[in-house]
Amino acid sequence: MAQGMQRKQSEGSLQAVAMSEESAVRRSAVAATVLIVEDEETTRKVCSEVAESCGMKAISAATVDEALATLESQAVDIVLTDLKLPQSSGLDLLKRVRDFYPQVAVLVLTQYGTIDSAVEATRMGAADYVTKPFHVEDLQRRLLRAARDVDLNRENQLLREQLRTRPGFGGLIGVSERMQRVYKMIEKVSLHEYPVLILGESGTGKEMVARSIHFLGERKNRPFAPVDCSALVPTLIESELFGYVKGAFTGAVQAKQGLLEAAHGGTLFLDEIGDLPVDLQAKLLRVLQEREVKPVGSTERRRIDVRIIAATNRDLEAAIRNGSFRQDLYFRLNVVQIKLPPLRERKSDIPILVTSFLDKFTDPQGPARSISEDAMRRLVAYDWPGNVRELENAIERAVALGSGPIVHVGDLPSSLHYPFSERVVEKEELLPLEELERRAILRTLRETGGDKLAAARILGIGKTTLYRKLKQYNMEHVER
Repeated sequence: MAQGMQRKQSEGSLQAVAMSEESAVRRSAVAATVLIVEDEETTRKVCSEVAESCGMKAISAATVDEALATLESQAVDIVLTDLKLPQSSGLDLLKRVRDFYPQVAVLVLTQYGTIDSAVEATRMGAADYVTKPFHVEDLQRRLLRAARDVDLNRENQLLREQLRTRPGFGGLIGVSERMQRVYKMIEKVSLHEYPVLILGESGTGKEMVARSIHFLGERKNRPFAPVDCSALVPTLIESELFGYVKGAFTGAVQAKQGLLEAAHGGTLFLDEIGDLPVDLQAKLLRVLQEREVKPVGSTERRRIDVRIIAATNRDLEAAIRNGSFRQDLYFRLNVVQIKLPPLRERKSDIPILVTSFLDKFTDPQGPARSISEDAMRRLVAYDWPGNVRELENAIERAVALGSGPIVHVGDLPSSLHYPFSERVVEKEELLPLEELERRAILRTLRETGGDKLAAARILGIGKTTLYRKLKQYNMEHVER
Protein backbone atom coordinates (compact mmCIF):
# COMPACT_ATOMS: atom_id res chain seq x y z
CA MET A 1 0.00 0.00 0.00
CA ALA A 2 2.86 2.32 0.83
CA GLN A 3 4.22 1.76 -2.64
CA GLY A 4 0.80 2.51 -4.14
CA MET A 5 0.52 5.77 -2.20
CA GLN A 6 4.07 6.70 -3.21
CA ARG A 7 3.24 6.01 -6.86
CA LYS A 8 0.10 8.16 -6.67
CA GLN A 9 2.03 10.98 -5.02
CA SER A 10 4.70 10.69 -7.70
CA GLU A 11 2.04 10.73 -10.40
CA GLY A 12 0.36 13.73 -8.83
CA SER A 13 3.61 15.63 -8.56
CA LEU A 14 4.42 14.85 -12.19
CA GLN A 15 1.01 16.11 -13.27
CA ALA A 16 1.43 19.25 -11.16
CA VAL A 17 4.80 20.01 -12.68
CA ALA A 18 3.39 19.36 -16.13
CA MET A 19 0.57 21.82 -15.49
CA SER A 20 2.94 24.42 -14.09
CA GLU A 21 5.06 24.20 -17.23
CA GLU A 22 2.10 24.02 -19.58
CA SER A 23 2.00 27.68 -20.60
CA ALA A 24 5.71 27.78 -21.43
CA VAL A 25 5.56 24.58 -23.43
CA ARG A 26 2.43 25.60 -25.32
CA ARG A 27 4.28 28.60 -26.68
CA SER A 28 6.77 26.27 -28.33
CA ALA A 29 4.37 23.40 -29.11
CA VAL A 30 5.10 21.31 -32.17
CA ALA A 31 2.40 19.33 -33.99
CA ALA A 32 3.51 15.70 -34.00
CA THR A 33 2.16 12.24 -33.30
CA VAL A 34 3.94 10.28 -30.55
CA LEU A 35 3.60 6.54 -30.10
CA ILE A 36 4.35 5.62 -26.45
CA VAL A 37 5.31 1.97 -25.97
CA GLU A 38 5.36 1.11 -22.26
CA ASP A 39 3.97 -1.93 -20.42
CA GLU A 40 3.52 -0.07 -17.12
CA GLU A 41 0.20 1.76 -17.29
CA THR A 42 1.09 4.61 -14.94
CA THR A 43 4.28 5.54 -16.78
CA ARG A 44 2.46 5.20 -20.11
CA LYS A 45 -0.24 7.59 -18.91
CA VAL A 46 2.26 10.15 -17.58
CA CYS A 47 4.24 10.08 -20.85
CA SER A 48 1.02 10.62 -22.80
CA GLU A 49 0.13 13.65 -20.65
CA VAL A 50 3.63 15.10 -21.13
CA ALA A 51 3.40 14.67 -24.90
CA GLU A 52 -0.05 16.28 -24.97
CA SER A 53 1.25 19.18 -22.87
CA CYS A 54 3.69 19.80 -25.75
CA GLY A 55 0.78 20.07 -28.18
CA MET A 56 1.38 16.59 -29.58
CA LYS A 57 -1.03 13.73 -30.23
CA ALA A 58 -0.26 10.71 -28.03
CA ILE A 59 -0.98 7.08 -28.93
CA SER A 60 -0.25 4.22 -26.53
CA ALA A 61 0.86 0.61 -26.92
CA ALA A 62 1.85 -1.94 -24.28
CA THR A 63 3.84 -4.35 -26.47
CA VAL A 64 6.04 -4.35 -29.56
CA ASP A 65 3.35 -6.15 -31.56
CA GLU A 66 0.79 -3.46 -30.67
CA ALA A 67 3.29 -0.77 -31.61
CA LEU A 68 4.02 -2.36 -35.01
CA ALA A 69 0.31 -2.67 -35.71
CA THR A 70 -0.12 1.03 -34.91
CA LEU A 71 2.76 2.00 -37.18
CA GLU A 72 1.16 0.08 -40.03
CA SER A 73 -2.26 1.67 -39.57
CA GLN A 74 -1.46 5.36 -39.00
CA ALA A 75 1.22 8.01 -39.41
CA VAL A 76 3.62 8.40 -36.48
CA ASP A 77 6.41 10.97 -36.10
CA ILE A 78 8.06 9.85 -32.83
CA VAL A 79 8.24 6.53 -31.00
CA LEU A 80 8.96 6.74 -27.25
CA THR A 81 9.65 3.19 -26.09
CA ASP A 82 10.83 1.46 -22.94
CA LEU A 83 13.77 -0.85 -23.50
CA LYS A 84 12.31 -3.58 -21.27
CA LEU A 85 9.05 -4.87 -22.74
CA PRO A 86 7.26 -8.23 -22.54
CA GLN A 87 8.02 -10.75 -25.30
CA SER A 88 10.18 -8.44 -27.49
CA SER A 89 12.51 -5.67 -26.31
CA GLY A 90 12.63 -2.00 -27.17
CA LEU A 91 15.81 -2.66 -29.15
CA ASP A 92 13.87 -5.08 -31.37
CA LEU A 93 11.26 -2.38 -31.96
CA LEU A 94 14.00 0.16 -32.68
CA LYS A 95 15.51 -2.11 -35.34
CA ARG A 96 12.13 -2.65 -37.02
CA VAL A 97 11.43 1.09 -37.04
CA ARG A 98 14.88 1.87 -38.50
CA ASP A 99 14.37 -0.75 -41.22
CA PHE A 100 10.80 0.03 -42.23
CA TYR A 101 10.05 3.56 -40.96
CA PRO A 102 13.36 5.45 -41.21
CA GLN A 103 11.62 8.83 -41.11
CA VAL A 104 10.32 8.14 -37.56
CA ALA A 105 12.44 9.36 -34.62
CA VAL A 106 12.89 6.89 -31.74
CA LEU A 107 13.47 7.87 -28.11
CA VAL A 108 14.13 5.13 -25.55
CA LEU A 109 13.26 4.98 -21.86
CA THR A 110 15.78 3.16 -19.68
CA GLN A 111 16.14 2.55 -15.97
CA TYR A 112 18.88 4.45 -14.12
CA GLY A 113 21.94 2.21 -13.99
CA THR A 114 21.35 0.59 -17.39
CA ILE A 115 22.86 3.36 -19.47
CA ASP A 116 24.83 0.82 -21.52
CA SER A 117 21.59 -0.31 -23.13
CA ALA A 118 20.70 3.28 -23.98
CA VAL A 119 24.12 3.82 -25.56
CA GLU A 120 23.58 0.68 -27.62
CA ALA A 121 20.19 2.05 -28.69
CA THR A 122 21.70 5.35 -29.87
CA ARG A 123 24.33 3.39 -31.78
CA MET A 124 21.50 1.53 -33.54
CA GLY A 125 19.84 4.80 -34.53
CA ALA A 126 17.82 6.08 -31.56
CA ALA A 127 17.55 9.87 -31.56
CA ASP A 128 17.83 10.18 -27.77
CA TYR A 129 17.26 8.38 -24.47
CA VAL A 130 15.54 9.30 -21.21
CA THR A 131 16.40 7.71 -17.85
CA LYS A 132 13.64 6.70 -15.43
CA PRO A 133 12.49 8.16 -13.15
CA PHE A 134 12.48 11.20 -15.42
CA HIS A 135 11.72 14.88 -14.89
CA VAL A 136 8.75 16.20 -16.86
CA GLU A 137 10.72 19.19 -18.12
CA ASP A 138 13.47 16.92 -19.41
CA LEU A 139 11.03 14.69 -21.29
CA GLN A 140 9.23 17.72 -22.71
CA ARG A 141 12.50 19.18 -23.95
CA ARG A 142 13.58 15.92 -25.61
CA LEU A 143 10.20 15.36 -27.27
CA LEU A 144 10.14 18.90 -28.64
CA ARG A 145 13.69 18.54 -29.95
CA ALA A 146 12.83 15.24 -31.62
CA ALA A 147 9.71 16.74 -33.21
CA ARG A 148 11.68 19.68 -34.60
CA ASP A 149 14.34 17.31 -35.94
CA VAL A 150 11.61 15.32 -37.70
CA ASP A 151 10.24 18.51 -39.25
CA LEU A 152 13.72 19.59 -40.32
CA ASN A 153 14.45 16.20 -41.89
CA ARG A 154 11.13 16.34 -43.71
CA GLU A 155 11.90 19.82 -45.03
CA ASN A 156 15.37 18.73 -46.13
CA GLN A 157 13.94 15.71 -47.92
CA LEU A 158 11.40 17.93 -49.69
CA LEU A 159 14.14 20.36 -50.68
CA ARG A 160 16.27 17.56 -52.08
CA GLU A 161 13.36 16.27 -54.12
CA GLN A 162 12.65 19.75 -55.43
CA LEU A 163 16.29 20.18 -56.40
CA ARG A 164 16.26 16.86 -58.23
CA THR A 165 12.99 17.44 -60.09
CA ARG A 166 13.40 21.09 -60.99
CA PRO A 167 15.71 21.98 -63.92
CA GLY A 168 18.76 22.63 -61.81
CA PHE A 169 20.69 22.15 -58.56
CA GLY A 170 22.47 24.84 -56.60
CA GLY A 171 22.63 27.16 -59.63
CA LEU A 172 23.48 24.37 -62.06
CA ILE A 173 20.88 23.74 -64.74
CA GLY A 174 19.99 20.47 -66.39
CA VAL A 175 17.88 17.35 -65.94
CA SER A 176 19.86 14.92 -68.10
CA GLU A 177 21.02 11.65 -66.60
CA ARG A 178 24.65 12.80 -66.55
CA MET A 179 23.76 15.95 -64.61
CA GLN A 180 21.63 13.94 -62.19
CA ARG A 181 24.74 11.91 -61.36
CA VAL A 182 26.64 15.15 -60.76
CA TYR A 183 23.90 16.37 -58.37
CA LYS A 184 24.05 13.13 -56.37
CA MET A 185 27.83 13.42 -56.07
CA ILE A 186 27.50 17.03 -54.85
CA GLU A 187 25.00 15.93 -52.20
CA LYS A 188 27.28 13.17 -50.96
CA VAL A 189 30.55 15.12 -50.82
CA SER A 190 28.91 18.17 -49.20
CA LEU A 191 28.34 16.05 -46.09
CA HIS A 192 32.08 15.44 -45.65
CA GLU A 193 35.29 17.42 -45.40
CA TYR A 194 37.66 15.63 -47.76
CA PRO A 195 39.22 17.33 -50.80
CA VAL A 196 37.35 17.30 -54.11
CA LEU A 197 38.82 17.54 -57.61
CA ILE A 198 36.43 18.87 -60.28
CA LEU A 199 37.31 18.11 -63.89
CA GLY A 200 35.71 19.59 -66.97
CA GLU A 201 36.20 21.78 -70.00
CA SER A 202 36.10 25.57 -69.72
CA GLY A 203 32.58 26.88 -69.36
CA THR A 204 31.02 23.72 -67.91
CA GLY A 205 30.37 25.25 -64.45
CA LYS A 206 33.19 23.96 -62.25
CA GLU A 207 33.03 26.91 -59.85
CA MET A 208 29.26 26.51 -59.51
CA VAL A 209 29.84 22.89 -58.45
CA ALA A 210 32.40 24.04 -55.88
CA ARG A 211 30.00 26.66 -54.52
CA SER A 212 27.20 24.08 -54.31
CA ILE A 213 29.41 21.73 -52.29
CA HIS A 214 30.38 24.55 -49.92
CA PHE A 215 26.91 26.03 -49.37
CA LEU A 216 25.25 22.64 -48.89
CA GLY A 217 27.79 21.63 -46.25
CA GLU A 218 28.59 22.45 -42.64
CA ARG A 219 30.86 25.35 -43.67
CA LYS A 220 28.11 27.25 -45.50
CA ASN A 221 28.27 30.17 -43.05
CA ARG A 222 32.05 30.45 -43.37
CA PRO A 223 34.09 32.03 -46.21
CA PHE A 224 34.17 30.61 -49.73
CA ALA A 225 37.39 31.89 -51.32
CA PRO A 226 37.85 31.28 -55.08
CA VAL A 227 41.36 31.58 -56.53
CA ASP A 228 42.06 31.45 -60.26
CA CYS A 229 45.58 30.00 -60.38
CA SER A 230 45.90 30.81 -64.09
CA ALA A 231 45.17 34.51 -63.52
CA LEU A 232 47.77 35.11 -60.78
CA VAL A 233 51.17 36.48 -61.70
CA PRO A 234 53.66 33.61 -61.06
CA THR A 235 55.89 35.78 -58.87
CA LEU A 236 52.92 36.78 -56.70
CA ILE A 237 51.11 33.45 -56.32
CA GLU A 238 53.01 32.48 -53.18
CA SER A 239 52.36 35.75 -51.41
CA GLU A 240 48.69 35.69 -52.47
CA LEU A 241 48.13 32.16 -51.17
CA PHE A 242 50.29 32.22 -48.04
CA GLY A 243 50.42 35.95 -47.23
CA TYR A 244 53.50 37.86 -46.14
CA VAL A 245 54.89 39.86 -43.25
CA LYS A 246 55.97 43.47 -43.30
CA GLY A 247 59.33 43.90 -45.00
CA ALA A 248 59.29 40.42 -46.60
CA PHE A 249 60.19 41.98 -49.95
CA THR A 250 60.37 45.36 -51.61
CA GLY A 251 56.99 47.01 -51.43
CA ALA A 252 55.73 44.95 -48.48
CA VAL A 253 55.06 48.01 -46.31
CA GLN A 254 52.57 46.10 -44.18
CA ALA A 255 51.66 42.50 -43.47
CA LYS A 256 49.01 40.84 -45.60
CA GLN A 257 46.91 37.80 -44.80
CA GLY A 258 47.04 35.06 -47.44
CA LEU A 259 44.01 33.53 -49.08
CA LEU A 260 44.53 30.23 -47.27
CA GLU A 261 44.42 31.93 -43.90
CA ALA A 262 41.56 34.22 -44.94
CA ALA A 263 39.47 31.15 -45.76
CA HIS A 264 40.01 29.70 -42.25
CA GLY A 265 36.96 27.66 -41.27
CA GLY A 266 35.62 27.77 -44.81
CA THR A 267 36.50 26.53 -48.29
CA LEU A 268 39.34 27.49 -50.62
CA PHE A 269 38.51 26.87 -54.28
CA LEU A 270 41.65 26.51 -56.40
CA ASP A 271 40.46 26.95 -59.97
CA GLU A 272 42.77 25.82 -62.79
CA ILE A 273 45.05 24.06 -60.31
CA GLY A 274 46.90 22.55 -63.27
CA ASP A 275 48.46 25.97 -63.98
CA LEU A 276 50.08 26.21 -60.53
CA PRO A 277 53.92 26.25 -60.82
CA VAL A 278 55.62 23.04 -59.69
CA ASP A 279 57.58 24.70 -56.86
CA LEU A 280 54.36 26.09 -55.36
CA GLN A 281 52.70 22.71 -55.74
CA ALA A 282 55.19 21.35 -53.21
CA LYS A 283 54.39 24.15 -50.74
CA LEU A 284 50.65 23.67 -51.20
CA LEU A 285 51.06 19.95 -50.55
CA ARG A 286 52.87 20.72 -47.29
CA VAL A 287 50.00 23.01 -46.23
CA LEU A 288 47.42 20.29 -46.97
CA GLN A 289 49.37 17.67 -45.04
CA GLU A 290 50.27 19.73 -41.98
CA ARG A 291 47.33 22.17 -42.02
CA GLU A 292 49.76 24.99 -41.33
CA VAL A 293 50.72 28.01 -43.40
CA LYS A 294 53.91 30.08 -43.21
CA PRO A 295 53.62 33.62 -44.62
CA VAL A 296 56.44 34.81 -46.89
CA GLY A 297 59.24 36.27 -44.78
CA SER A 298 57.95 34.74 -41.55
CA THR A 299 59.52 32.04 -39.38
CA GLU A 300 56.22 31.17 -37.69
CA ARG A 301 53.60 28.73 -38.87
CA ARG A 302 49.90 29.38 -38.37
CA ARG A 303 47.26 26.69 -37.99
CA ILE A 304 44.47 26.74 -40.54
CA ASP A 305 41.23 24.81 -40.99
CA VAL A 306 40.35 24.98 -44.67
CA ARG A 307 38.56 22.62 -46.99
CA ILE A 308 40.23 22.43 -50.39
CA ILE A 309 38.27 22.07 -53.61
CA ALA A 310 40.33 22.17 -56.81
CA ALA A 311 39.32 22.27 -60.46
CA THR A 312 41.04 22.10 -63.82
CA ASN A 313 40.35 21.67 -67.52
CA ARG A 314 43.73 20.02 -68.04
CA ASP A 315 44.58 16.32 -68.15
CA LEU A 316 46.48 16.08 -64.86
CA GLU A 317 47.57 12.50 -65.46
CA ALA A 318 49.28 13.62 -68.67
CA ALA A 319 50.76 16.57 -66.77
CA ILE A 320 52.19 14.13 -64.21
CA ARG A 321 53.83 12.13 -66.98
CA ASN A 322 55.50 15.20 -68.50
CA GLY A 323 56.58 16.49 -65.09
CA SER A 324 54.44 19.62 -64.91
CA PHE A 325 52.25 18.38 -62.04
CA ARG A 326 53.25 16.55 -58.87
CA GLN A 327 51.82 13.08 -58.47
CA ASP A 328 51.65 13.32 -54.66
CA LEU A 329 49.62 16.53 -54.86
CA TYR A 330 47.30 14.91 -57.40
CA PHE A 331 46.62 12.02 -55.02
CA ARG A 332 46.06 14.48 -52.18
CA LEU A 333 43.51 16.51 -54.16
CA ASN A 334 41.86 13.61 -55.97
CA VAL A 335 40.18 12.00 -52.95
CA VAL A 336 36.81 12.45 -54.69
CA GLN A 337 36.53 13.35 -58.34
CA ILE A 338 33.57 15.00 -60.04
CA LYS A 339 33.68 15.14 -63.83
CA LEU A 340 31.39 17.63 -65.54
CA PRO A 341 30.11 16.63 -68.99
CA PRO A 342 30.57 19.09 -71.88
CA LEU A 343 27.38 20.59 -73.27
CA ARG A 344 27.67 18.60 -76.52
CA GLU A 345 27.25 15.42 -74.45
CA ARG A 346 24.03 16.60 -72.77
CA LYS A 347 22.19 18.38 -75.56
CA SER A 348 18.84 17.43 -74.03
CA ASP A 349 19.55 20.16 -71.44
CA ILE A 350 19.92 22.92 -74.04
CA PRO A 351 16.18 23.87 -74.20
CA ILE A 352 16.07 24.15 -70.39
CA LEU A 353 19.25 26.23 -70.36
CA VAL A 354 17.90 28.51 -73.10
CA THR A 355 14.64 29.08 -71.22
CA SER A 356 16.54 29.90 -68.05
CA PHE A 357 18.85 32.37 -69.82
CA LEU A 358 15.93 34.04 -71.61
CA ASP A 359 14.30 34.65 -68.21
CA LYS A 360 17.61 35.88 -66.79
CA PHE A 361 18.30 38.48 -69.48
CA THR A 362 14.75 39.66 -70.19
CA ASP A 363 13.63 42.93 -68.61
CA PRO A 364 11.08 42.04 -65.90
CA GLN A 365 9.02 45.07 -66.96
CA GLY A 366 9.01 44.04 -70.61
CA PRO A 367 7.30 41.22 -72.51
CA ALA A 368 8.32 37.63 -71.95
CA ARG A 369 10.86 36.23 -74.42
CA SER A 370 10.62 32.97 -76.36
CA ILE A 371 12.62 31.37 -79.16
CA SER A 372 11.60 30.15 -82.59
CA GLU A 373 11.74 26.46 -83.44
CA ASP A 374 14.34 27.08 -86.14
CA ALA A 375 16.59 28.99 -83.75
CA MET A 376 16.25 26.24 -81.15
CA ARG A 377 17.19 23.61 -83.75
CA ARG A 378 20.34 25.58 -84.57
CA LEU A 379 21.25 25.79 -80.89
CA VAL A 380 20.80 22.06 -80.36
CA ALA A 381 22.74 21.17 -83.52
CA TYR A 382 25.76 23.30 -82.55
CA ASP A 383 28.65 21.62 -80.68
CA TRP A 384 29.32 24.48 -78.23
CA PRO A 385 33.10 24.38 -77.76
CA GLY A 386 32.67 27.06 -75.07
CA ASN A 387 29.98 24.97 -73.34
CA VAL A 388 27.32 26.56 -71.11
CA ARG A 389 29.20 29.85 -70.87
CA GLU A 390 29.15 30.23 -74.68
CA LEU A 391 25.44 29.39 -74.81
CA GLU A 392 24.69 31.97 -72.11
CA ASN A 393 26.61 34.64 -74.02
CA ALA A 394 24.75 33.73 -77.23
CA ILE A 395 21.35 34.14 -75.56
CA GLU A 396 22.40 37.40 -73.88
CA ARG A 397 23.45 38.75 -77.30
CA ALA A 398 20.20 37.60 -78.90
CA VAL A 399 18.11 39.31 -76.22
CA ALA A 400 20.17 42.51 -76.47
CA LEU A 401 20.04 42.73 -80.29
CA GLY A 402 16.63 41.21 -80.98
CA SER A 403 13.77 43.57 -81.77
CA GLY A 404 10.82 41.40 -80.76
CA PRO A 405 9.65 38.96 -78.10
CA ILE A 406 10.75 35.97 -80.19
CA VAL A 407 14.42 35.14 -80.74
CA HIS A 408 15.04 34.20 -84.37
CA VAL A 409 18.06 32.66 -86.07
CA GLY A 410 19.16 36.13 -87.21
CA ASP A 411 19.50 37.20 -83.56
CA LEU A 412 22.02 34.44 -82.87
CA PRO A 413 25.78 34.74 -83.46
CA SER A 414 26.82 34.30 -87.10
CA SER A 415 28.42 30.93 -86.37
CA LEU A 416 24.91 29.57 -85.76
CA HIS A 417 23.21 30.94 -88.87
CA TYR A 418 23.81 27.87 -90.99
CA PRO A 419 23.98 24.16 -90.24
CA PHE A 420 27.51 22.93 -89.61
CA SER A 421 27.71 21.06 -92.92
CA GLU A 422 26.98 24.26 -94.83
CA ARG A 423 29.58 26.26 -92.91
CA VAL A 424 32.38 24.11 -94.32
CA VAL A 425 33.97 25.95 -97.22
CA GLU A 426 35.22 23.91 -100.13
CA LYS A 427 38.82 25.04 -100.47
CA GLU A 428 39.08 23.79 -104.06
CA GLU A 429 36.13 25.92 -105.23
CA LEU A 430 36.98 29.54 -106.04
CA LEU A 431 33.93 31.62 -107.02
CA PRO A 432 33.28 35.27 -107.85
CA LEU A 433 31.96 37.35 -104.96
CA GLU A 434 28.60 37.86 -106.68
CA GLU A 435 28.12 34.10 -107.07
CA LEU A 436 28.93 33.56 -103.39
CA GLU A 437 26.40 36.23 -102.47
CA ARG A 438 23.75 34.70 -104.76
CA ARG A 439 24.26 31.24 -103.22
CA ALA A 440 24.10 32.64 -99.69
CA ILE A 441 20.79 34.37 -100.41
CA LEU A 442 19.36 31.28 -102.11
CA ARG A 443 20.40 28.98 -99.26
CA THR A 444 18.95 31.33 -96.64
CA LEU A 445 15.63 31.61 -98.43
CA ARG A 446 15.37 27.84 -98.61
CA GLU A 447 16.17 27.57 -94.90
CA THR A 448 13.44 30.08 -94.02
CA GLY A 449 10.90 28.47 -96.35
CA GLY A 450 10.81 31.57 -98.58
CA ASP A 451 10.24 34.00 -95.69
CA LYS A 452 12.05 37.06 -97.06
CA LEU A 453 11.81 39.05 -93.83
CA ALA A 454 13.39 36.23 -91.84
CA ALA A 455 16.04 35.76 -94.54
CA ALA A 456 16.94 39.45 -94.39
CA ARG A 457 17.37 39.20 -90.61
CA ILE A 458 19.65 36.16 -90.96
CA LEU A 459 21.73 37.80 -93.67
CA GLY A 460 22.04 40.99 -91.66
CA ILE A 461 20.65 43.21 -94.39
CA GLY A 462 17.54 45.34 -94.76
CA LYS A 463 14.38 44.09 -96.46
CA THR A 464 14.73 46.60 -99.28
CA THR A 465 18.31 45.48 -99.94
CA LEU A 466 17.19 41.86 -100.11
CA TYR A 467 14.47 42.65 -102.66
CA ARG A 468 17.01 44.55 -104.76
CA LYS A 469 19.42 41.61 -104.66
CA LEU A 470 16.64 39.17 -105.59
CA LYS A 471 15.82 41.27 -108.63
CA GLN A 472 19.50 41.57 -109.52
CA TYR A 473 19.97 37.79 -109.48
CA ASN A 474 16.55 37.01 -111.01
CA MET A 475 15.37 35.21 -107.84
CA GLU A 476 12.11 37.05 -107.18
CA HIS A 477 10.21 33.75 -107.16
CA VAL A 478 12.25 31.23 -105.16
CA GLU A 479 10.59 27.88 -104.54
CA ARG A 480 10.21 26.86 -100.93
